[in-house]
This record gives sequence, structure tokens and C-alpha cells, in this order.
Amino acid sequence: MEDISKELEQIKERNKRVERDKARETSGARKISIMILTYAVIVLFFYTAKLPDPRINAIVPTIWFMLSTLSLPFFKKIRLQRHK
Repeated sequence: MEDISKELEQIKERNKRVERDKARETSGARKISIMILTYAVIVLFFYTAKLPDPRINAIVPTIWFMLSTLSLPFFKKIRLQRHK
């Protein structure tokens, strides 16, 4: 009986960790930080590639990247519904 109790506690702890990780993955602060880092990397690349107006031109790929990542849950839901 003690083993079952111990295993149950381990499962509860694991579930708490999973819930914290999920909350972090879906947080607005995380999405904004990813957007800022993505923009910075693209600007750096555009400067390195000597493309015109890197700070302005980096906005479009950054926005499209964020839109693509935000649409993933929608497509995941559709895929899961089809496989039921």
C-alpha cells in the first residue's frame, strides 16, 4: 500500500510540473519575448546580408512567424478531430 501511495505522489508532482510548463508555453510574456528575439535575429541577418532598411523590413517576417506559431493550435485541433 505504501508503494501505491508513493507512486501516486510522484504522479501528482509530475502533473504539477506539466501544468507549470504548459502555462509557461502559452503565456503572453513568452510570446512577446519570442517575437522580440525573432525580430532581433532577423534584423541582424538583414544587416549582415546588407539588405535595405533592415529594421523596417524585419517586421514582416517577424509578424508572419508569430502568426504561423499562433495558428498551430488551430491546426492541431483539426488534425485531432480527423483522427478520432
